Amino acid sequence: VEMPDGTELEVGPGEVFEFPPGHDAWVVGDEPWVSVDFLAMRTYGRSADERRERTLASILITDIVDSTARASELGPGQWRELLAAHNESAERVIDRLGGRLIKTTGDGVLALFGSAEGAVRAAVAVKDAVETLELQIRSGVDTGEVELLSGDVRGLAVHAAARISALAAPGEVLVSGTTRDLLEASGLRFEDRGRHPLK
Repeated sequence: VEMPDGTELEVGPGEVFEFPPGHDAWVVGDEPWVSVDFLAMRTYGRSADERRERTLASILITDIVDSTARASELGPGQWRELLAAHNESAERVIDRLGGRLIKTTGDGVLALFGSAEGAVRAAVAVKDAVETLELQIRSGVDTGEVELLSGDVRGLAVHAAARISALAAPGEVLVSGTTRDLLEASGLRFEDRGRHPLK
């Protein structure tokens, strides 16, 4: 390896070395060279114009009401058990109603649905299921295009669903206008909560 100051460093088989920026390196011999590029790990092996998978989905985000106070009241061990029961209940409901649990958020869940109706019905069913655990949740649903990642999802609709969930009252399922428009013939009843600016 030739360093920026002109000095040379030889790295042999089985050795590990972190090469600083600004070096030139070459391989001598027939043995394969194995290296790990930590700096460019997010883009390594992808062309610059390669796009990730995007899809239209309804996003459900839930949040346990007063989770901090409840955790403090129960203590770490009991809170972990209650949270695990909450997550299991939510996952069962989401799966039964055709959704996909993307992740738990510490005191709630984020799930994706192929239909707005499925997401809203799941929000109501999760609320009912966790009430048996003496927990209350608030829920938000938005529909839009999202980008699917390994074990996660991102996009404007995800942020909107999180903000909508934060506006919901305990036990309430709050949906965006976009989601509401898609549910015109669903038989679900809604009350208008007016216009709310989302950060």
